[in-house]
Amino acid sequence: MRKSITTFPKFLGVTLVLMLLNLAAWAQQVITGTVTDSKNGEPVAGVTVTIKGSSTSTQTDASGNFRINAASTNVTLVFSSVGFGTREVNSNGQTAISVALTQFNQQLNEVVVVGYGTARRRDLTGAVTVVSSKDFQKGAITTPEQLIAGKVAGVSIINNGGAPGAGSTIRIRGGSSLNASNDPLIVIDGVPLDNGGISGAGNALSLINPNDIETFNILKDASATAIYGSRASNGVIIITTKKGTSGKMKINFNTQLQVATIANKLDVLTPGQFRDYVNKEGTQTQIGYLGSANTDWQDEIYQTAIGTDNNLSFSGTANNIPYRVSLGYLNQEGILRTGKLERASAGLNLSPKFFNNHLRVDLNLKGSITGNNFANTGAIGSAATFDPTQPVRVNSTRYGGFFEHLDPNSVRGLNALSPRNPVGLLEQTNDRTTVKRSVGNIVFDYKFHFLPELRANLNLGYDVAVGTGGVYVNDSAAQDYRRYQDAGGIFHGGRRTQFRQERKNKVMEFYLNYVKELKSIRSRIDATAGYSYNDFLTTNFAFDDKTANQTIIPENKPLFARDFPQYTLISVYGRLNYSLMNKYLVTATIRRDGSSRFGKDFRWGNFPSVAVAWRLKEESFLKDSRLFSDLKLRASYGITGQQDGIGLYDYLTYYTLSANSAQYQFGNNFYSMWRPNGSSPGRKWEETATTNVGLDFGFLNNRITGSIEAYLNKTSDLLNEIDQPAGTNFSNKIVANVGTMENRGIEFNINADIIRTDNLVWSVNFNTTYNKNEITRLTLSNNPGFIGNEFFTVGGGTGNTLFVNTVGFPKSSFFVYKQVYDNNGNPIDGLYEDLNRDGLVNSADRYRYKNPAPEMFYGFSTNISYKKWSAGFVLRASTGNYVYNNINAVNGNRNAVFGNGFLNNAYNDVLNTNFSGTKSGFSLSDYFIENASFLRMDNLTVGYDMGSILKGKAHVRLNANVQNVFVITKYKGLDPEIGNGVDNNFYPRPRTFVIGANFDF
Repeated sequence: MRKSITTFPKFLGVTLVLMLLNLAAWAQQVITGTVTDSKNGEPVAGVTVTIKGSSTSTQTDASGNFRINAASTNVTLVFSSVGFGTREVNSNGQTAISVALTQFNQQLNEVVVVGYGTARRRDLTGAVTVVSSKDFQKGAITTPEQLIAGKVAGVSIINNGGAPGAGSTIRIRGGSSLNASNDPLIVIDGVPLDNGGISGAGNALSLINPNDIETFNILKDASATAIYGSRASNGVIIITTKKGTSGKMKINFNTQLQVATIANKLDVLTPGQFRDYVNKEGTQTQIGYLGSANTDWQDEIYQTAIGTDNNLSFSGTANNIPYRVSLGYLNQEGILRTGKLERASAGLNLSPKFFNNHLRVDLNLKGSITGNNFANTGAIGSAATFDPTQPVRVNSTRYGGFFEHLDPNSVRGLNALSPRNPVGLLEQTNDRTTVKRSVGNIVFDYKFHFLPELRANLNLGYDVAVGTGGVYVNDSAAQDYRRYQDAGGIFHGGRRTQFRQERKNKVMEFYLNYVKELKSIRSRIDATAGYSYNDFLTTNFAFDDKTANQTIIPENKPLFARDFPQYTLISVYGRLNYSLMNKYLVTATIRRDGSSRFGKDFRWGNFPSVAVAWRLKEESFLKDSRLFSDLKLRASYGITGQQDGIGLYDYLTYYTLSANSAQYQFGNNFYSMWRPNGSSPGRKWEETATTNVGLDFGFLNNRITGSIEAYLNKTSDLLNEIDQPAGTNFSNKIVANVGTMENRGIEFNINADIIRTDNLVWSVNFNTTYNKNEITRLTLSNNPGFIGNEFFTVGGGTGNTLFVNTVGFPKSSFFVYKQVYDNNGNPIDGLYEDLNRDGLVNSADRYRYKNPAPEMFYGFSTNISYKKWSAGFVLRASTGNYVYNNINAVNGNRNAVFGNGFLNNAYNDVLNTNFSGTKSGFSLSDYFIENASFLRMDNLTVGYDMGSILKGKAHVRLNANVQNVFVITKYKGLDPEIGNGVDNNFYPRPRTFVIGANFDF
């Protein structure tokens, strides 16, 4: 009996233990799943799966499967593996989960478009930056270059004003020339564009729809650019447009509504301030010129501008042919009244394959029709100076009813020295242009059947444009009132002019490419050899100068009805990429160019480059590092050339016939004159030798990536004016290859994925550039007393040249007098320092002070998304850039206010300085050189993903955007960002508000 009693507690204890173990097993849920590679769907073995906040973990097996015990079915699982991005996934009550991981070294294997072909990113030895569509600037983007502003180290993009479709000044590493072009070569889908543009378009790139662009590849050093030879000294920008996709047809529709307003106005006197100033400083006669109106002329010429931008695209595969068709329509008003841009565009891409995928054909066609109503920008300067006490209109039919300053002694009835009514300038001018343009090519890429490592590529392309238009000014407009008196004494007014220009550019390129993996010696060879032919033909048509009633003005009759400037470029080139053990890389290129721009003895040039790279990450001491995911050291040297901006026939001696209005009188007869050009048969290429050292890095599975670059660009054979014997060309000067110049700098770029989870993603990009420019020679022989070449006249008169190019200084240095200030820090009118201490203040006391180019410029962008919401902004900054405030120099003084029989408004600074404006050297005072460093928020964007609608047939995303949000600067003018360094009544950049929607079907 006792025995049975003793056994029962043991049995009970065992039972309780088993029950507890069973309950624990029941409480711990089992979560299973599979991990695959997002790129190819293959299973990934060895992935560590961890329950976040605990030590519980497991690994995937050879089939990518895993099994893990969890306290519940609502936990966060962390997936991590070498070479893949870490990912966090919430189980959300599920017990079976499928997860796809992204390879971070996938980025290294991406194909990058380079000159004449592609290369794996990991094999690049040159300074190449890729900006894809996901990183583009957002909002009201009308021209392609605006998409990458602030996104690339070493690349400065300054919009040239706020007019619809306005162009930009693009500089890569400071530019390479003084008198030729500093614009980079731009290539679209393998078709090089002519930087000359087309008449009727304020910006040649405005004819390209930005919505059709997929990527920008920016080539900066000679290793990357030398393959383009004589057009690559200023860098190369390769634009790749969107292509067809596999699968069923996808439809995308994107629409925007834009509202633009003026962001800032010129700081001129208000009507009240103006009256007070005139009453204080003017004579009784001048005070009598005051009117009774209160007119803000800037309010009168600017408007709230409305714009729409609609784009529709179809992409997919039909009969095994990938295709993409795009249509776009842009309608954008300018903030300057009467201005408007319209652009209708279309694009087609077909990418069929034949012969078992051995032959690939790419057809790329882009076309646009652009209509531009150019507002009369003379109204901007006139609005800054026109008397604010005068009305816009008067009760008179003369001059169209607009108020004008009169002179009863003039045959036109107008005061010839006064500004014209700014509203009249806008409303009485119709400047309309139409440009039709098509850019396209067909590419045949054949992989040989008997030798699959060898490919032949034939590219046949074109860039054709026709620009037409004219200006009509009615006969009552003051600007052209009674401008011509015929032989019968009858006056004719107004203007009716025409223009037409045609450009037909052709390209034919053929190359062979051989790629071979030599596994026995762990090597890879990628060799290319090719031939290129480019022909550029322009036809300029000339038309009679007519008045509004179509009376021809014979003095302005054109000498020739048309002319046909043309040049041809023929090239052969080669490139060899060699990789050893996937870590030691060598690239060598050579190009030989022949250009018709030069004489027969200087027509051909050779442009070689060589580069090496060392992928340290592949070395044994870093290969298994979890900190470093990429580390590559690069070095390159090469020579590129320059021919853009050089006359087509300057090596020839030719003569130009003077216009009828510039004839010489001998007795009673008038004779036209033939003037010789400044020919220089020995003129040749400008050449730039580039040395570049770079380091590419990636940390933490490429959560952080970036690069550091140091470069030295030495340009030789710079084209510059030199003195010649008296009587030569009537100017005593010719342009010859005599100068040298250097650009040296450092670039830094970093990208970071700070947070990347299923619900929250936060990424940032920062780049900065330091560039120092110095002219090192300008003459054939060393001449210490040579001041330099002066240029850009301001303030009227002789000798008032603002800039100088001098050895030992940056190009375009300001050449000014040093202003003297009183004890209170106020400038003393007409008093400048005697810098050479000779007791006199004259031109010998001018000094070189600052320049328009920044010492450093920066870009910062960030994007954050949480579930269905996203937001981002772009900042740009520039330091060390200076601007000559010409508005202040011209209008900020007493002399400017009091005209002969009229009054002008003044820049507000006149209240602080009360400059007379009559002292010698006034316009060249360094007082007007202002620090234009700035911080600008280019873009602020918010988006919301609405998800699926129409029963899942469509996906909708909404967005709102503000452009030109704010600018922080010490500069007193309208805007500190002025490319040429002279603030001279430019079209203000608007602040634009955008709402849009994107539909995917």
